Amino acid sequence: MNKLFTILWVVVVVFHGTAQELYFPPSLSNDWDTIAPSDLGWCADRIDSLYEMLEENNTNAFMVLKDGKIVLEKYFAPFARDSFWYWASAGKSLTAVLVGIAQEEGFLSIEESTSQYLGEGWSDCFENEANITIHQQLTMTTGFDDGVADAYCTIDTCLICLADPGTRWAYHNAPYTLLDGVISAATNQSLNAFMQNRVTDLTGINGLFLPVGYNHVFFSKARSMARFGLLMLNKGVWDNVDVLEDTTYFNQMVNTSQAFNKAYGYLWWLNGKESFMLPGLQFVFPGSLMPNAPDDMIAALGKNGQYINVVPGEHLVLIRMGDAPSGEEVPTVLNNRIWQYMNVLNCQSTAVEDRRSDVLQILVYPNPAGSNCHIECSGEPFDVSLFDVLGKKVHHRSNCQEAVDLHLDVPTGVYWIQLQTSKGTIYCNKLQVVQ
Repeated sequence: MNKLFTILWVVVVVFHGTAQELYFPPSLSNDWDTIAPSDLGWCADRIDSLYEMLEENNTNAFMVLKDGKIVLEKYFAPFARDSFWYWASAGKSLTAVLVGIAQEEGFLSIEESTSQYLGEGWSDCFENEANITIHQQLTMTTGFDDGVADAYCTIDTCLICLADPGTRWAYHNAPYTLLDGVISAATNQSLNAFMQNRVTDLTGINGLFLPVGYNHVFFSKARSMARFGLLMLNKGVWDNVDVLEDTTYFNQMVNTSQAFNKAYGYLWWLNGKESFMLPGLQFVFPGSLMPNAPDDMIAALGKNGQYINVVPGEHLVLIRMGDAPSGEEVPTVLNNRIWQYMNVLNCQSTAVEDRRSDVLQILVYPNPAGSNCHIECSGEPFDVSLFDVLGKKVHHRSNCQEAVDLHLDVPTGVYWIQLQTSKGTIYCNKLQVVQ
């Protein structure tokens, strides 16, 4: 598989002492050094094709940093450089960093019980409540039932025991959100005050956590999102200033954190692992989470396509803000497609006339579906599998060519549809069936 820049760069990665020093924009200025795309061998018409695809998918802002400098920065009207937007679940990864800072400063330990900071009776899980730890909140292994009517609800009656803590991985927003209360109780500061004092003042990552329903959602400009990606690229150090100095915690955060989902750290998604799990499904998919992206990429992923992609081996940060039409809770499909376009930006990566064949065009419709679902996938033969919410395969078809119509003889409900080629999983998304 082609990986971005492999013909251009041979990089020996040692974060503090790299072959190419990282650049950091001033914390109190909008000035930011740039690199011309042509200096990386990128073709202007291929960049235009990337922008066209992004616009078609309701993108607001898109940025690519190389060695900390801006290579691509595009805003799609009416969105502009000074517009604010939400991070959605990409803000989870920022929260993970704040927890690490709080632990480093002695305010808490992630091995402590959550009850030490939230008090007794914060859940409906009386027998196991005291055994739930901050670590399990960070790793999505609290054991709470993620299939409740409102998985965002943080009141005690919504937090119901399903399994013993640490024995099950499930993407569940409510236990994560309660980390905000843990940080506030431990530090005796509001979440925004702690963020301001420990991160914003040092890095220029401006923004606010605002209440949206049960959630606390981070809002910022696109450049602040890019600054956070750059901070992560340099392992928690902004220029020569330690923001998160605890290297042990950092390494735990960006590596597999539990035995169930290899592609999940501390609220960070990890590419290039042998398998992965996704929200709403107790099923382990084989292969890499986003096969077109670099294997060493870590990602903050938010609903509707809020992305912070950090690629250490390439000194690369890619961010995207917008309103992806799929509505996925963790939108890997569009991110994977963006990387298909990124992989052919290099003028030498493939012949110009053939480059679009490297970018798979995938269509799955209608969704919700009735008794039939139409699937198109250009490029190479593909297999289609349909799973129920328990991970049982209820439909499969092999070696599909270009397009296929699936007859869905299944009960009404929510399913997961997966497309695989020789490259691995290229599409995995919810499909609602209404008979």
